[in-house]
Amino acid sequence: MTRPPRRPAGRPERRPRRAPLDGARLTAYDVLDGVSAREAYANLLLPQLLRERDLDPRDAAFATQLAYGALRAQGTLDAVLARLVDRPLADLDRRVLDLLRLGAYQVLDLRVPAHAAVATTVDLTRAIVGTGASGLVNAVLRKVATGGDRAAWLEQLAADGDRRLALATDHPEWIVSAWREALGGEEELEPALLADDAAPEVHLVARHVDRAALAEESGGTPGPWSPYAVRLGGGDPGRLPSVRAGAAAVQDEGSQLAALLLARAPLEGPDARWLDVCAGPGGKAGLLAAVRPAGVHLTAADRAPHRAELVRGTLAGEDDVEVLVADGREPPWAPGSFDRVLLDAPCTGLGALRRRPEVRWRRTPDDVGPLVELQTALLDRALDSVRPGGVVAYVTCSPHAAETVAVADAGAARDDVEVLPVPPLFTEVPGIERGPYAQLWPHRHGTDAMFMALLRRTR
Repeated sequence: MTRPPRRPAGRPERRPRRAPLDGARLTAYDVLDGVSAREAYANLLLPQLLRERDLDPRDAAFATQLAYGALRAQGTLDAVLARLVDRPLADLDRRVLDLLRLGAYQVLDLRVPAHAAVATTVDLTRAIVGTGASGLVNAVLRKVATGGDRAAWLEQLAADGDRRLALATDHPEWIVSAWREALGGEEELEPALLADDAAPEVHLVARHVDRAALAEESGGTPGPWSPYAVRLGGGDPGRLPSVRAGAAAVQDEGSQLAALLLARAPLEGPDARWLDVCAGPGGKAGLLAAVRPAGVHLTAADRAPHRAELVRGTLAGEDDVEVLVADGREPPWAPGSFDRVLLDAPCTGLGALRRRPEVRWRRTPDDVGPLVELQTALLDRALDSVRPGGVVAYVTCSPHAAETVAVADAGAARDDVEVLPVPPLFTEVPGIERGPYAQLWPHRHGTDAMFMALLRRTR
């Protein structure tokens, strides 16, 4: 019998060298893992990872596209994978499921060559989970590729009606239904859903710097709606001197309009005390502090100490402001203490799906009821907090009817409250009318889907 040649004593066995893991794909996986394992927010985690790993611009762009895209498309990806895995997806190792989503997204939506998508995902699986799991990933992703692209898979899934629209636009069906109700029909439904899937621009707010100067400094363009907004196509706004100095900040233009609503509202009587009742993390409070007339005292409150601390950071250097840790449902201030009150109520956050792609799968219809109860209670106390003749601006980052129109209507049903129409205060912004209230939309305005209502205490 022929024996294999013996290695010289003391010389280690040489093993085949593996290619290094793809940095962009590993970064995208780590984002998916953070979202699924720790409920992290992708828009906070990804920039941190990109800074730490110092990827070149091309790899950073691919990691961003891959991470956000796979999170956004989770429902469609899972519908495909469920056809190909011989057990419920919930029974898979969480890491394996995230890797399958990552590979499937490349095949279905990015049209990465199948061999590259499969091979790189198998390599990641082998390194992260182990060799045994890599066989499953290899087999399933090959079947995904055999089935074709997204359009081909939609035909195989035999989806129609809301189910097809949900899969085609990467939304749960309950959100499709909610958007239809908010828009009042079918005409804009698909464009609105698709706008949730587009990468958003970066919006800056010029608090204590001239907007034209900020636009020149950043290379951006003035926003079309807010007189303080600058829009950027990309880049890292944290590197801008005005942002580092606190003279400017990142803030969606729709959020800016929500703060400006309070400042523009017609008032009867004195105008000396303003309140931002759910102020964290401080964006709207920062703009209110910048635009208020001289002599106006601004109180900003949040029930979470860490969020109140963020507000303090935003308002650092501002005169005549105070920051409180306080629950707006049980406020420490006396009734009728304020002339203007802004209530940016906790909500589902469905109006910012462009920026937080995982939220559409994290939220469920069961979340809406408790939030509506909270919003209604906060609005009732906010109305108590404003004096007769004063105003309350109720805003949410959501178009869902239950937490927008219904809550505002409940506040307006009080016998000491009247509704003030919002659209006349923003004549420069088209297409915001939602009865007497206002609704911004990504597909119409390029902003988050902010809802705005204005209520006045009459006695």
